[in-house]
Amino acid sequence: QVQLVESGGGLVQAGGSLRLSCAASRTIINYGMGWFRQAPGKEREFVSALNWSGGNTYYADSVKGRFTISRDNAKNTVYLQMNSLKPEDTAVYSCAMSRISGYYSGSWLRNLGNYAYWGQGTQVTVSS
Repeated sequence: QVQLVESGGGLVQAGGSLRLSCAASRTIINYGMGWFRQAPGKEREFVSALNWSGGNTYYADSVKGRFTISRDNAKNTVYLQMNSLKPEDTAVYSCAMSRISGYYSGSWLRNLGNYAYWGQGTQVTVSS
């Protein structure tokens, strides 16, 4: 079992920045990690993901160029740097760990069904 704990959310004005962190209770080496978000009344959607090496990163079109995902395997932590935030980025952001270890394609990592462990989420609110 793995516990994932997100932090770093909050209230920010449009154009501002936030950095989310996701700390895992055990090693995340060899596992894909992803960030997803869910706005009120909407389904959970993919935001960003990366493989265990961090060499390949993937983003939703809506955040590409503004968000950056990274990981520190030594600290069992994944980050999401969010810049140029927009009101439409308002959501609960959750991190997730892939259900099996390995190196996966972007399409595989975009599928939330391929993640077995989820954090409780952190609220991000962007005011206009």
